[in-house]
Amino acid sequence: MKIDSHTHIIPKKLPNWSEKFGYGDFIYLQHHRKGFAKMMRGNQFFREIKENSWNAELRIREYEKFNTQVQVVCTIPVMFSYWARPLDCLELSKFLNDHIADLVAKYPRHYLGLGTLPMQDSELAIQELERCREIGLQGVQIGSNINDLNLNEERFFPVFEACERLGMAVLVHPWNMMGEKQMQRYWLPWLVSMPAETSRAICSMIFGGIFERLPGLRVNFAHAGGSFLPTLGRIQHGFDCRPDLVAIDNNVSPKTYLKKFWVDSITHDPLMLEYVLKLVGSKHITLGTDYPFPLGDLEVGKFIEEMNLDAGTVSDIFHGAALAWLNIPKERFA
Repeated sequence: MKIDSHTHIIPKKLPNWSEKFGYGDFIYLQHHRKGFAKMMRGNQFFREIKENSWNAELRIREYEKFNTQVQVVCTIPVMFSYWARPLDCLELSKFLNDHIADLVAKYPRHYLGLGTLPMQDSELAIQELERCREIGLQGVQIGSNINDLNLNEERFFPVFEACERLGMAVLVHPWNMMGEKQMQRYWLPWLVSMPAETSRAICSMIFGGIFERLPGLRVNFAHAGGSFLPTLGRIQHGFDCRPDLVAIDNNVSPKTYLKKFWVDSITHDPLMLEYVLKLVGSKHITLGTDYPFPLGDLEVGKFIEEMNLDAGTVSDIFHGAALAWLNIPKERFA
C-alpha cells in the first residue's frame, strides 16, 4: 500500500472573497479553457493549474498508474490568507475544510484530509481545529511562518497544545518565502527560499522548545525537511559554539529531536534520501509528492522503488510512517 502524505487540492469553484469582503487579493479561479484554470490573486495572474487540482475522480485514476491508493489532501498554501482579517480567514478556512471533509466522506478509501486554520488568531484557530476533528479531518496544514512570525512565538503555542490534546497531526509547509520579492529571477523563491523556510520552521520549533513542551505533538515537515537536514552539522555547531545566542529558550541538542518529527520523501535524489534515512530512519519518512504541481515528485515512489532498499524500509516509507504520523490503523484500508 502507498499513502501519499503530501498533496494539494482546491475546490473547482471559489467565492470571490475580495468582492465579498471588500478588500484584499484573495485567490479565485478563472476557468479559461477546458481542463485548466488560472489562479488569480486579485487582478494578478498567479499560476495556471490543471483539472487534477480539483477533480477527485481524475486524481484517483492518475494515482492508479503508480499503484497508489491513498492521498492525504490539503489546500494550496497560497490559500492560507493569514494576512486577512481573522473572521474573514475563518470563513475561507471553513469553506476549504468543508470541501476536503466532503471529499473524504465520499471517497474514504482514497482520501485523508488536513484542514487549514486562521493562524493569525489563535482562539479562532483552535475553534476551527476542533471543528476539523469533528468533520473527519486527520490534522491540519500550517505555514512555515505566520505573517513573518516564527512558529515558536508564544501566541501560537495554544494551537500546538490543542493539536496534541486533540490528537491532530500537523503538516508544516513553506509559504510567504523569505526574500521572495528580492529574487524573482530563476524561480529562486521556489528553489532556494522554500527549503530555507522549512529549516526556519524546524529550527524555530526546536529552539523555541515546542517539541520539548509537547512530546506528543505529531508534526511532518514538507520537502524532506527542506534545508534543515542537509545543514544540520552547521545548526548543531552553532548550538554548541554559541549557546548564548542559540540555546536561550531550550538547552537540548537539536540532534535529540531527529526522531521526534516526520519529514516527507520529496528529495528528488536517491543520494539525499539515503542521507535522510541515516539521520531520521525510515519510520519517520512519509511518502510525499507535492502532487499535482510540476516541482513535485509526480512519479509516485518510483525512484524509491529503484533504490534497492529492504522491504521493511520501503514499507515504512510507503505507508507505515504516514499511518503513525496520522495515528491511523492500517486496517482502515484493508
